[in-house]
Amino acid sequence: MADLAVFYEHPQWFAALFAALDRRGLDWTAIPIQDHTFDPADPRAPAPVILNRLAMSSFLRQEEHALYYSMAALGHWQSLGARVVNGPGVLAYDTNKARQLSLFVEAGLAIPATRVAHRRADVPCLAAEVGYPVMVKVNVGGSGTGMIRYDTPEELAAAVADGLTPVGVDGVALVQAYVPAREARVIRCEVLDGQLLYALALDGAGSTFDLCPADVCMVDKPTITISQFQPPADIVRAVERVAAMSGLDVGGIEYMVDDRDGVARFYDLNAMSNFVAKPLEVLGWDPHERLVDYLCGLIAAQRKAAA
Repeated sequence: MADLAVFYEHPQWFAALFAALDRRGLDWTAIPIQDHTFDPADPRAPAPVILNRLAMSSFLRQEEHALYYSMAALGHWQSLGARVVNGPGVLAYDTNKARQLSLFVEAGLAIPATRVAHRRADVPCLAAEVGYPVMVKVNVGGSGTGMIRYDTPEELAAAVADGLTPVGVDGVALVQAYVPAREARVIRCEVLDGQLLYALALDGAGSTFDLCPADVCMVDKPTITISQFQPPADIVRAVERVAAMSGLDVGGIEYMVDDRDGVARFYDLNAMSNFVAKPLEVLGWDPHERLVDYLCGLIAAQRKAAA
């Protein structure tokens, strides 16, 4: 049995991670999710440490996506004693933007005004409550998909009548007040093992809802510029608090500063947030090395527990 299994879906996103694992000489195995099956009576986990790299956007690439399947598989392995990095606990938030927003509020943070619906017919009334412009979003998102802005009640009513408002894979929709981000900037905070790893300012974010800053994501987003950013101390504490509350081992938490009142509004938790493209240029160091250090520590702890 290998020391580490990487449970992953996207065929291109993890070349840098796999290379870092090989450079460090780890005994690891890759588990592609697409054609994976499991036996719930099997008492063996594929490795004592399992790194979950399931992307929420997988439903865009596969009609028979594995979002909910993966929660079952990872939960099974966790029940057998495997240490699952970004396990089913945090996936319950990653697959549910409504729960993310409730979590942010529980942590004492501000969010965009939002209503949650499971019927398209309820969307216009909820939009009137939060005010226009309004965003209608799917509850399970990925790569900026399933997000449409409506500027008037008439525009939204026509979309509802024609059945064109976003509906996600779980049938739940978020009706959210549009927040004008100060300087058109979104801040993505990456955490590892409960602590802020680094933060990025994504400038020009108003040009797209797909804010993934990794190499394969940036090809069609030339209007976005990315730079390292140091959040205020209270934001760092907030991000680390949310990571602890959600069980997020590694991933991103995003917020923007509302230009109307200067309030930082949190709106997204992403357990499959890829590290930044060209990290040596942007950060001066490679986050994959820190991730491998973390995984090595987990492997050592599992070995000690099994001894």
